[in-house]
Amino acid sequence: MDHPFLRWMDRLYLSTIWAAGTAIFFMSLIIPWGVFSRYVLGTGSQWPEPIAILLMMVFTFIGAAAAYRAGGHIAVNMLTEKLPAQLQRALGGVVDLLMLVICGFVAWYGTNLCIETWGQGIAELPWLPVGATYASLPIGAAVTLLFVLEKMAFGPQTHRRIVRFEELTEEGA
Repeated sequence: MDHPFLRWMDRLYLSTIWAAGTAIFFMSLIIPWGVFSRYVLGTGSQWPEPIAILLMMVFTFIGAAAAYRAGGHIAVNMLTEKLPAQLQRALGGVVDLLMLVICGFVAWYGTNLCIETWGQGIAELPWLPVGATYASLPIGAAVTLLFVLEKMAFGPQTHRRIVRFEELTEEGA
């Protein structure tokens, strides 16, 4: 039986996947509309570019958290693979601690950035605070921090069914 924390983390992971997927889906609709309105209609809508940038931020920072949990991030381990297993584990612990520090830093200063820029508006979208456009930065860092803590407490979660869903469905087909 899974630990309740792991089930909660599975739901958080799934929500990051959906947020990143939804962002990329809408980007794929908005960017062509911006091109169409500018070059075919000759009107050049003002809103597609800032919305597409906002969605790219969501896709990047929220999606990065999901990639971390799934073990899908870029890792250069050519040198560490040649080290003894005990030293590999020690370096893995150092990497986890550094990830905690970096995620904490980005979450803290990203939140401050959001707060400080909340009163500023975007010229093309005056109803949207600049701080809201930065919100995915501290949110993604905080979620990644939770995934790092999960990895430190329960080990890598790359084997979980929810993480390997695509791979398992291909095997069953």
